[in-house]
Amino acid sequence: MTTIPSSEQPGASPLVLPHPVRAAYLAAEGFEAPLTEELRRKGVAPMGWHGRLALSSTSPVAAVWALDTWLEPELHPVPSIGAAAALLRARQRNWACHAVAHHRRAALIEARLPPVRARPLVFPAAAPTGHLGAWTLLAPDMMLLSTRKTSPFVNGTVQFIEDRVGPPSRAYLKLWEACARLGVWPCPGESCVDLGASPGGWTWAIAQCGAGVTAVDRADLDPRVAAMPGVAARRDSAFGIEPADLGPVDWMFSDIIAYPPRLLALARRWVAAGTARRIVMTIKFQGGTDHETAEAFAAIPGGHVLHLWHNKHELTFFWERDPS
Repeated sequence: MTTIPSSEQPGASPLVLPHPVRAAYLAAEGFEAPLTEELRRKGVAPMGWHGRLALSSTSPVAAVWALDTWLEPELHPVPSIGAAAALLRARQRNWACHAVAHHRRAALIEARLPPVRARPLVFPAAAPTGHLGAWTLLAPDMMLLSTRKTSPFVNGTVQFIEDRVGPPSRAYLKLWEACARLGVWPCPGESCVDLGASPGGWTWAIAQCGAGVTAVDRADLDPRVAAMPGVAARRDSAFGIEPADLGPVDWMFSDIIAYPPRLLALARRWVAAGTARRIVMTIKFQGGTDHETAEAFAAIPGGHVLHLWHNKHELTFFWERDPS
């Protein structure tokens, strides 16, 4: 058993770790509960929390509500700032600090490491490919580190140089992040459909890439978006229209507000139709988190689910047709 002294916060209790830490899961701010529920459904009960980092004594499991998962955590005593920096430098070059407490000491350690430039991305851009580890101070003289983690971004945070003039809403940032995670995005000459498009944030982002897009909604697009080259508006129900009616497309996008089971049925219909090469769809939750439906999305062959940095109480479903 390891007892970590309390943090700098007044009244904080010591962190007691009865077993070695074998995985750590970083929740997005305010989404610790869905992550805890998901882990428990998979038989994982966190030993404790260090800020938004859930510490587990069992081997890592796939957790869609984790912005980042530390796959090989190690606990090390670090009697000095120099010793901490030397330990990290000896293991690898690139490190991201998850600072929860002991901020001054963490900053001094970070200053002795090669800088990791988490500059905002200029879309279109793929996710970083450099090998990035993670570390945090559980106490001034105790470090938790992991040389391997699931997110290529610093603490799972994905920032872009935003366009605050063109798009009618900030929803386009979810599409940008989804494409950055995939490493591909709509290109000139490709055809796309945006289901439930109004007011047009995702349609705007697709058209900005130079692809053609059919925006399907019973409501109007923002006039500025409707006038963009390559945009064709179709007044119809996203749930009522048949995939074959839109012909073969390279991308199907959907940011519809609807109950998850209805979205799951829509996704399955498009997958079964085989008319789209890729699907990117937001799974929006109303009230509690529907973990069962999220798991059903993840079980679709060729698909996977993530909680993006720009998602709120929602997940993003990705699917790609088998090229064979």
